Amino acid sequence: MKKSQSQEKELLQFLQAHQYASIEDMANALYVSTSTIRRKLSSLQEKGLITRTHGGAQVNDSNNFFPSFTFRIHQNSYEKKKMALSAIKLIKHGDLIFLDGTTSAFFIAEYLSEFKNLRVITNGIDTLSLLAKNNISAYSTGGYVSKNNQSVLVGHYAEEMIKNFHADIAFFSAVAVDEHGEVYDCFEEENVIRKTMIQHAKKKVFLCDSTKFNKTSMFHLCSLNDVDYVVSNHQLPDNVRCERFPTVITD
Repeated sequence: MKKSQSQEKELLQFLQAHQYASIEDMANALYVSTSTIRRKLSSLQEKGLITRTHGGAQVNDSNNFFPSFTFRIHQNSYEKKKMALSAIKLIKHGDLIFLDGTTSAFFIAEYLSEFKNLRVITNGIDTLSLLAKNNISAYSTGGYVSKNNQSVLVGHYAEEMIKNFHADIAFFSAVAVDEHGEVYDCFEEENVIRKTMIQHAKKKVFLCDSTKFNKTSMFHLCSLNDVDYVVSNHQLPDNVRCERFPTVITD
């Protein structure tokens, strides 16, 4: 295989794994210049495999691939478990809790049986099953199964269900936090659910392992200014700036 074709294949595989990436992220991952990335992206777009965006690119839906929930559970699982054990320190007996459908929130669900009279509302299908198994009062948001991520429920009915409650605390995650403290995710329909949870919760807790720092994605979710706590396995990088820093919990 020619070097040019090999680079295009590597670039497409990287985009399939990340859904969306900036030109800088792609250049760093493939150890090539940004000008090389731009040439390869132009070629891939001409073939109908990707779509260029401002500063980056995404894989076209017909070629899209998103790792299964089971696969993602094992990615950074040690860090996510530690984060979950830190996050549950914010919970009190009798709380009403929102959990989004991410694997980071799933790990929190594993440790909720020690609390009394909790009620949990989630759009995570696997999270619902785990909560029921652990005898936690669990409520589904309803909605339809996302075509992009089959482990979550999304849509108008899910959004309206969440609006019927005011939670004591909302736990959520996303795929990226840029240097300005802006939080992004690759799926717009899941962001709608998260935004509704954030708007209808007293405390907002962002679950963010260090692999997500200094990255961006397609759809804006919120700012760190909107968050009360960040639970992470690492302190926020020095270059991440925002007007009002949330409390950062790392252990």
